[in-house]
Amino acid sequence: MTVPRVIRKAFLAREQSEGVGARVRRSIGTPSLRNLSPFIMLDHFTSTPGAGFPDHPHRGQETITYMLSGSTDHEDFTGNAGTIHAGDLQFMTAGRGIMYSEMPRANEDGSPAVGMQLWVDLPEKLKSVEPRYRDLRAKEIPSIELNGGRVSIKVISGKSHGVDSVRDLAYTPVWIFDITIRPGGKVVQDLPVGWNAFAYILEGSPTFGIDDDQTTVGRYHNVVFEQNGDSIAAEVAQGAEEDARIFLVAGLPLDQQVVQYGPFVLNSEEGVHQAMMDFQTNSNGFERAKGWRSEIGKRMAY
Repeated sequence: MTVPRVIRKAFLAREQSEGVGARVRRSIGTPSLRNLSPFIMLDHFTSTPGAGFPDHPHRGQETITYMLSGSTDHEDFTGNAGTIHAGDLQFMTAGRGIMYSEMPRANEDGSPAVGMQLWVDLPEKLKSVEPRYRDLRAKEIPSIELNGGRVSIKVISGKSHGVDSVRDLAYTPVWIFDITIRPGGKVVQDLPVGWNAFAYILEGSPTFGIDDDQTTVGRYHNVVFEQNGDSIAAEVAQGAEEDARIFLVAGLPLDQQVVQYGPFVLNSEEGVHQAMMDFQTNSNGFERAKGWRSEIGKRMAY
């Protein structure tokens, strides 16, 4: 018998400006939730053509970008370039250092590119690995239907009801699910014991918990669960007017200090100062940043 986790806290992700002309609802990486190891930041972003995230550096973390609608182009100083579309994911390991750009591709109907970006901390021993990319296409992601078709789960990473994800794409172990619950639907999703977990509400107002210990949470809220327990239980009332869509994520906590300054995530203040110096002097992983400008960044409307 599973033991559902209880909610530790739930809070609204307020909209703010980010990049150039983009808007994000940031929940992890704010005063409400500074970190939730191994997670450093979570953004629900909206970016119209002419806006985006032009050339910028990273060191010490992995970023996971999940497109909900529209497309985004990416390009870095190693010569890697590509596009992810709705339903696709990109796993990018910054490691010892990378300089890259993320720009939305104009949609024919003028609608914005919308997605989630999650920053995942790297174990200290992997902070200096070489940068790398792995793309996961929508067609590669297994999905399952439960509860008489009232629940749909995309198994992006991890295991759900006997279905495994295609492969592990991050150095730090994480499970990621895109769950849709229709009115009258109920689901219990197992999670690894001891991992930290949260559920970001993309649509609707799902109810978490069982029996008399239940809480209904609205759209754009992040729900953080206690570590005790091995599952989360969620449902949508039979009479609800809309489906609920949940971005559920769990990850193995890392027993290490986190020191962050903007795009640099290290384990000490000295490490952050070194990252800043290396970037400014184009050294120790940032050699190729000298004079580099992305082609996609040049279309930015400043």
